Amino acid sequence: MKPLPYLLFFALSGVFSSMFAQAAGLQAGLLGAWRSAGQPEQVLVVTPDYWSQTWFDRGQRVFERTRGGSYAVTGNSIETRLQFDSKSPSEVGKTATVQGVLDGDRLTLIDTDGGRQLWTRIDRGESPLAGTWRITGRHVNGTFSEMPLRARRTLKILSGTRFQWVAINVETGDFSGTGGGTFTFKNGKYVEHIEFFSRDGSRVGASLEFNGEVTGYNWRHHGLSSKGEPLDETWSRFKGATP
Repeated sequence: MKPLPYLLFFALSGVFSSMFAQAAGLQAGLLGAWRSAGQPEQVLVVTPDYWSQTWFDRGQRVFERTRGGSYAVTGNSIETRLQFDSKSPSEVGKTATVQGVLDGDRLTLIDTDGGRQLWTRIDRGESPLAGTWRITGRHVNGTFSEMPLRARRTLKILSGTRFQWVAINVETGDFSGTGGGTFTFKNGKYVEHIEFFSRDGSRVGASLEFNGEVTGYNWRHHGLSSKGEPLDETWSRFKGATP
């Protein structure tokens, strides 16, 4: 008969392996974009370490709300830390835990009060651009102006087909704006199709085309902004702080 410590070691190893497998399975399964039924439309975008949730009405060209931040998965639990909330900036910095249940292309999120929300998958986050990016510099008249990391930052959060940019301050909770929708990236052409824009609803339905290239951890694109002004930016892959 093997000694108890020996048996206990293997028993615990099996428990930990199962926990890690569950966490890895849920974390991988979360990646991509999701839609919740009802009005206003709700879209959830999840990158390896960041998430955003947005409410909007495309038909009326009305932006309702967006929030998001970092997250960590343990077993079936998802712990989030809010880094922006356009409706409730005082909530920035707070953490919350929900339970996640995956069933194919359906995701159920259960909060601590037992409330449930069902999400249906839009995509699996399969794109060279999928992930979270921070603007790190602008090119103007041949001169590159670097933008170091500060509390006030502009991020782009992309899945396989959806994009969203947010201008936020993670210390004060100030929210400066957001826009998003769907995108394509093919043969060096990056095209955004705008479905919501907090600053100007009349931009909804417009498409913006840029020349773009990804080199290592940097993504540069240039073209015309939504105002028709020349735009040449460099974005770098960004890892949000974990809860």
